[in-house]
Amino acid sequence: MEYTFTLKYQLDDDDRDPDALVERLGAAGCDDALVGIGVPGRLALEFTREAADADAAVRSALADVRRAVPSARLIEAAPDLVGLTDVAQIVGVSRQNMRKLMLANPGSFPAPVHEGSASIWHLADVLAWLKARGSYSMAQTLVEVAQVALQVNAAKEGRRLPLSAFSELDALVR
Repeated sequence: MEYTFTLKYQLDDDDRDPDALVERLGAAGCDDALVGIGVPGRLALEFTREAADADAAVRSALADVRRAVPSARLIEAAPDLVGLTDVAQIVGVSRQNMRKLMLANPGSFPAPVHEGSASIWHLADVLAWLKARGSYSMAQTLVEVAQVALQVNAAKEGRRLPLSAFSELDALVR
């Protein structure tokens, strides 16, 4: 299967030569990615990767980037964090339609990761909710990639906590 996803990185000051980056990425197996280097100190790679499943596609891309740019620090795997407008575009409805669904189903619509003037959700949660309703069609590869992106981002953020804090907090946030 073919899986499309994006990996965004922060670069060290020593890794800012765009030509050298593109060459190293290609040599490391990232020749199936569009390379974005428009923001100084950042690297975005949009992969379209063949693999047995989404997990294998994302993991192999992470490993390839690590080989090419060992000092790069992962910022985000996408698609994961989205607003209602993003979800609406993905499933082919209007933003107003998504907002109505959210407001009409306050007990079952997934809770946002951040709630504010611009609320954000994990795409995997919203897609699972929509899929359970049965009235929206979406590519299974997108559902799988969104779930893997959520797992990668959660693992990345989880590394920031000491193990003792994680255990204590885990019992409190359920």
